[in-house]
Amino acid sequence: MVFFTKRWRRTFIVTLAVAAFSLSLISSAVAAVTLNGGGATFPKPLYDRYFSQMRSATGITVNYEGTGSGAGIRALIAGTVDFAGSDAPMTAAQMAQVQRGVVSVPTAGGAVAVVYNLPGVSNVRLTREALRGIFEGKITRWNAPQLTGIAGQAKNLPNTPIRTVVRADSSGTSFIFTNHLQAIGSSIKAATQPSWPGSPLSGQGNPGVAGLVRQTAGAIGYVQDTFARQNNLQTAFIQNRAGRFVDPSLAEANKAFAGETFPANFLLVEGNPNDGYPIVGLTWLLIYKQYPAAKAEAIKKMVNWVMTTGQGINQQLEFTRIPQATAQRVVQTVNQSVVAKG
Repeated sequence: MVFFTKRWRRTFIVTLAVAAFSLSLISSAVAAVTLNGGGATFPKPLYDRYFSQMRSATGITVNYEGTGSGAGIRALIAGTVDFAGSDAPMTAAQMAQVQRGVVSVPTAGGAVAVVYNLPGVSNVRLTREALRGIFEGKITRWNAPQLTGIAGQAKNLPNTPIRTVVRADSSGTSFIFTNHLQAIGSSIKAATQPSWPGSPLSGQGNPGVAGLVRQTAGAIGYVQDTFARQNNLQTAFIQNRAGRFVDPSLAEANKAFAGETFPANFLLVEGNPNDGYPIVGLTWLLIYKQYPAAKAEAIKKMVNWVMTTGQGINQQLEFTRIPQATAQRVVQTVNQSVVAKG
């Protein structure tokens, strides 16, 4: 009996040692994984910070290229990335093309700033009608009555032609911007590659649009707010649904999202919020439901880190946080949905 007990103890200890060694190997394998993603440029400053700090904390390397939301979705469908980024929700038709399934993970909310280049002119205000008219090509000069007649508007607007600047690529930032235009009655429909009237200038990604606005007198365009700040561009005050003229600040973006409820699939799209800055949207990480074992665990760790520790970074870069209850639900959904296969 004593012999049996000793032998059982030895077997138990060996089993524990093997299990610990196996877990160590799995942990090492996950830490050694490199994940490659690409897509939306809207959250690029945030994702660069995320993945730099996450590598220090977890050992997982994540490479992310700002190729535009449309390119990110196409790459996800083609299977050439481990995940994608998009500021526009995937359509049902697009999701149906992803054989490995897809989960949309909301990571942040943010404002799309309307930026302009008018030397010596600041605090430009745009009503909903003026914003529509400019991008529909109906208001073509900066001293047009629709602009100079706005209450509180600067009276020294120059007789300068307006040059609209838009995205050249398929863009979630374009989707957020046109989603608002459509919501306030514009003939321009919400799309990642809208049909723009006239012949606007076009730039690749948020950096391309910011660069064109900065170097073109009379230009007006739209970029994620962080790019506006980084490039020291003037941002317009936009009239919201409540009638207030507001700037694309973090406080006003938070007001826009206040009280919104995320649906089960997390694809919240609001084009005309009740208050706050009116041109806001979410950005998502698009992940597969099936991965090889090590990548499945790495993806889960990435999402868990982004939805917990990472959320503390959002406001540092002028992005809104995902509400804690929603963030917890995202982590649970990913842990249940993502499986090792193949």
